[in-house]
Amino acid sequence: MPTQRSVLVTGGAAGIGLAIARGFVALGHRVLLADVSESVRAVADRLSTPDAPVHAQVADIGDEAQVLGVARRAGELFGGCDILVNCAGMSSKRNGQPVPPTEVTMADWERVLRVNLTAPFLLSRELIPGMRQRGFGRIVNIASRAGRTFVAPAGADYAASKAALIGLTRHLAGTYAPDGITVNCVAPGRIETALSSLSSPEVIAAATRAIPMRRLGDTDEVAAAVLFLASEQASYVTGTCVDVNGGVFMG
Repeated sequence: MPTQRSVLVTGGAAGIGLAIARGFVALGHRVLLADVSESVRAVADRLSTPDAPVHAQVADIGDEAQVLGVARRAGELFGGCDILVNCAGMSSKRNGQPVPPTEVTMADWERVLRVNLTAPFLLSRELIPGMRQRGFGRIVNIASRAGRTFVAPAGADYAASKAALIGLTRHLAGTYAPDGITVNCVAPGRIETALSSLSSPEVIAAATRAIPMRRLGDTDEVAAAVLFLASEQASYVTGTCVDVNGGVFMG
């Protein structure tokens, strides 16, 4: 039986975040889910077990005060956090389509960077001191194929935020490796979620044809990579970016 750890997952109410949360609960860990959606409370109730409780915090992580509130809640519940998964993310869209770079407003740009980059930085900043004291920590950031290479449907603000998140991952990994803390990221390609299903059938078909495996990914396949990186077995893996994309990008 693995050591029971305390886990914080942002964006845990649905999609990839929910799959990650399910995986940690199955391993017997204590989990706090943070999400902007009120549905996160029902999700936490549904996932909870007597031995592995799941807690919920409704929070807009685009707001600094609310991000810090999530970190405080982890401290109140668990006395700190052993594993942090920064999964929440967003992109600016217009009628379901990415906004062309020349039409991205400063409000669009700043909002996307606050959610996708600043929130992971703030949570890492707040939780790393406790990890250092305990001599154990795992941070896994959910990046994107758009942060690794050009992806036409991704907006410029989204792509920039995810590329920067990979850079932040490497810097934190190098800085805190001597303290028993690993920091990695997972870069999903096109994954079958409620959000991706909003694309037209033509777009989905074209995307599928471009993937060597000829199918979309499953949220559990992304979660599996996260669970490995968060495990004690991955203690010698840090500063890396794991691509989960069916072979459409091999970096």
